[in-house]
Amino acid sequence: MRRWNGWGDDTHQSELAGFAKDLIADLLGETHPLPDASLQQAVDRVPQSRAPDHPLLDKTPETRIKHAAGQSFSDWLQMRSGMFKHIPDAVAFPETTQQVRELLDWAADKDIILVPYGGGTSVVGHLACPVGEKPQVTIAMTRMNRLLEIDRESQIATFGAGVRGPDLEAQLAAIGYTLGHFPQSFELSTAGGWVVTRSSGQQSLRYGRIEQLFAGGTLETPRGTMVIPSIPASSAGPDIREMVLGSEGILGILTEVKLRITPIAETEQFYTVFMPDWESGVAAVQAITQGRIPLSMMRLSNATETDVSLKLAVPESKLSKLNMLFKFKGLNDQKCILTFGLTGSKKQVAANHKLANAALKQHGAKKVLSKKLGDKWKEGRFHGPYLRHPLWEHGVAADTFETAMDWSALRPYINVVEEKVTNALKEQGISVFAFTHLSHVYAQGSSAYTTYLFPVASTYEETLERWQTIKKVASEIVVVHGGTISHQHGVGRDHAPYLKAEKGALGMSALVALAKNFDPEARMNPGVLIANEQMGMKEIA
Repeated sequence: MRRWNGWGDDTHQSELAGFAKDLIADLLGETHPLPDASLQQAVDRVPQSRAPDHPLLDKTPETRIKHAAGQSFSDWLQMRSGMFKHIPDAVAFPETTQQVRELLDWAADKDIILVPYGGGTSVVGHLACPVGEKPQVTIAMTRMNRLLEIDRESQIATFGAGVRGPDLEAQLAAIGYTLGHFPQSFELSTAGGWVVTRSSGQQSLRYGRIEQLFAGGTLETPRGTMVIPSIPASSAGPDIREMVLGSEGILGILTEVKLRITPIAETEQFYTVFMPDWESGVAAVQAITQGRIPLSMMRLSNATETDVSLKLAVPESKLSKLNMLFKFKGLNDQKCILTFGLTGSKKQVAANHKLANAALKQHGAKKVLSKKLGDKWKEGRFHGPYLRHPLWEHGVAADTFETAMDWSALRPYINVVEEKVTNALKEQGISVFAFTHLSHVYAQGSSAYTTYLFPVASTYEETLERWQTIKKVASEIVVVHGGTISHQHGVGRDHAPYLKAEKGALGMSALVALAKNFDPEARMNPGVLIANEQMGMKEIA
């Protein structure tokens, strides 16, 4: 069953081993957990619904609680404390595009705010219902989850936008195809959510980001229905698809998505190598990408993340022997693990593996348990978010931020980002631990993904303040170095204040005009992507 107050399925239980707890003590000092609320305690605090009746609505307190938040850090604190600031007045579960259309028309007639909800995996505040005078209804898309049409000749599949990753891939696998879009949230997130947040999958080197996979679809807006045809390419003015990509629910609700699919590959393999240090690793990744060697994925962990990953993945009894092997290979504590994937026919994979090995060797790569560690990465590729639970229960808060920038800007950024984040709470005498990896690489540049841990405070309010301080420091570093405020998570409410630095004043006015064209009464997900003040709206809590 889906956890009501955290990530994923509650049958997936992660625990911190004893040596992991010792590591945390060394890094962060003594930690103490905060008390968690029970579901019943949270339900007892739910206010009476203000929503008028409609046959598609569920007004029960438990359903409203379970659709009141995503997975941002502020959402997490609300879920764990049971003190929700943002609770929808009702949740609707449409099953067809026509029902979504009816809900939008009904909302206009009753003057109701609408919040689209896919898999509930947003980590940047897309789903927290704004508190205001008008009732708010969340539109849960999860029943719109079927394969609606398949065009085998064009390799286009049409799905209901609420289909989750595993269900989408299972329906495609049954007929010999794959989408190949595997974000870390794959188990829970939806195709519609991928499109409206401009998602990036772990194997985007082969299959492309979601903007390369999204061919068209249907958007239900307050002003009517917009059908986007699937055209392979066009020079007929601006691409309407681009208006929908990254729109984050402020234009309307995406009900159907047309996706570019690929026949399932004959074989797929994952390997790891160890680079002598960060600089050699970055140089190797850059050379492989700019040399157009067709891998399906690459991920380079810095020395800190490499150290932590090995300690968590390798049993303590075997780690000393592995360290001896590293020493024999000439690797020290600056080593960085580089994971890469190969996908295609057996001949393609063999040829590309040879090319990749030659490039990696040229930059000093060493093989240590290469295939075994690669398989280990594949096995746990979606499990990272589950670690938030045992860390929290040990009194440790965990969060991430990510960006992307040109190679010329990336090196200076990497040199300072962890130092700034690690020292963000130094004046308060509080330790922060951070580590970074590159996971989506391009000829022009790369994403950079940083995870950080810090001790929870004695209250939820103070813990939120600690996170806000770190988040501000991290976001400002990204902006100063010319990075995007988000490469794969989207903008939401958390990143909205920093969007102007990337888009500029004229760009922001264009986005405001676009939103007002489709949603003149600002009924759709207000405060997301574009801050309320930029929309000319009164700020709401």
